[in-house]
Amino acid sequence: MNSYTTLDKITALCKRRGFVYPSSDIYGGLANTWDFGHYGTLLKNNIRDLWWKKFVLERNDMVGLEASIFLNPKVWEASGHVANFTDALIDCKTCQFRTRADFLVEESLPDIKVEGLSIDELEKIIRENKIKCPKCGAYDFTEVRRFNLLFETRVGIVEEKKAKVYLRGEIAQGIFVNFKNVLDTMRVRLPFGIAQIGKAFRNEVTLGQFIHRTLEFDLMELEYFIKSDAWESIYEMWKTEMIDFALIVGIAKENVRWREHDEKERSHYSKKTEDIEYKYPFGYKELFGIAYRTDFDLTNHAKNSGKDLAYRDPQTGETFIPHVIEPTFGLSRLVGAIIFDAYKEDEVNGKQRVYLKLNPKIAPIKAAIFPLQKDEKLQKKAKELYSKLKSHFVCEFDDSGNIGKMYRRQDEIGTPFCVTVDYDTIVDDTVTIRERDTMKQERIRQDDIIEFIKKKIL
Repeated sequence: MNSYTTLDKITALCKRRGFVYPSSDIYGGLANTWDFGHYGTLLKNNIRDLWWKKFVLERNDMVGLEASIFLNPKVWEASGHVANFTDALIDCKTCQFRTRADFLVEESLPDIKVEGLSIDELEKIIRENKIKCPKCGAYDFTEVRRFNLLFETRVGIVEEKKAKVYLRGEIAQGIFVNFKNVLDTMRVRLPFGIAQIGKAFRNEVTLGQFIHRTLEFDLMELEYFIKSDAWESIYEMWKTEMIDFALIVGIAKENVRWREHDEKERSHYSKKTEDIEYKYPFGYKELFGIAYRTDFDLTNHAKNSGKDLAYRDPQTGETFIPHVIEPTFGLSRLVGAIIFDAYKEDEVNGKQRVYLKLNPKIAPIKAAIFPLQKDEKLQKKAKELYSKLKSHFVCEFDDSGNIGKMYRRQDEIGTPFCVTVDYDTIVDDTVTIRERDTMKQERIRQDDIIEFIKKKIL
């Protein structure tokens, strides 16, 4: 990442250019919630579609699913989330500031490894080092305590008879409870995967790290069902696939690393977990994760539901509960990481230029079309070209200012190509096409524009 890239610059750019807004902004906002604007939505959807194409449509061993956000609460009891899905919280008695105990230690004592520390260990570190409240400076904390991350709500028409349900804290359980449905309806054989994209919700305290960690977020996830004796080689295969995808969407290789969870840190269902971490200005943070969940989930759901969730090998006749490798991709936070990574500054004619060096495959706008001046003939010609191009890819028409200002706006959006219609266009049917990264301009025929841009974005 560039040394000039800061959290403040990224959040300002995202709001100024319509990528991400603070949620409920006119009412003072709501902590840890953000709204994706027009360009942010386009960027997120492009990443989502690229992921689905790579991991579902282009493979022969994957099927898709879209499960409900609300599941029977017994699902979360069987999965262990009601008992084990918790964070360690602490409150300042003076100013009522609430935070995660591990975050408090991490921010105050960055040399201490906080992953996997128990409540007692966190408590001891805070007391022995007399860590002060980052908001008011007091040293007057409550005891560290466990807090369940599942959001609770109630369903039902009659108030007195409403039943407690949970918003899903992960999207994997919808896959596990549909395992038998997939076996019964799809022609699948081990090894195979079930993929899903959707929202998850966690009632957690965050550190104000933009869209990296929020109350609601989008995940792209798959559960890959296997025989247990093959787990190590398949685990490594998916690690390669995951890092490849990070590079495809434009993350620089030097800004990511693998980190394995130790035994204390791993989730209750996992035998082995590793994260791809991204190097933000505020440190390395999880971007993607992969876990070997063994047969924990299917075994527990079979036991608690009384349903047979075994797989029968059609060749050997062997019946068994499959094991699972779970690659998880955080979609919302990936949007943020990509913007951090793509942010560039340079100097043009003595003035600073800011641009997003986005991979053209995922850029929100592929091309912008300008008339050189607000001349009626040029505008008509430019609008005709815009109408022609927009049926092939997402593009914009702009005649709002001088050519330099229009270039700068498109640079900040990350548009890879700008097409200018001028007076020569009327004569010889050629236009000027300008590339974002190099600012190189060349003259090409209008009829060649679609093919020229398609070669760059497909």
